[in-house]
Amino acid sequence: MKKTMKDFIEAYYPILLAFISFLMSVTLWFMGNKLEGIFVGIWVPSILSLSIAIRQRRKK
Repeated sequence: MKKTMKDFIEAYYPILLAFISFLMSVTLWFMGNKLEGIFVGIWVPSILSLSIAIRQRRKK
């Protein structure tokens, strides 16, 4: 079965968003904005948890 880029993005968009959030967090931390880096770093598990909850609701 041939997968297109759209199918890939639809399947993995939460992971991509979490990775971008992680990169933003690390960037903020090393730029000296430690509290902002911690705040943005908390988004990673929140994004992944929300995506799991949404996918579970869709399967029912």
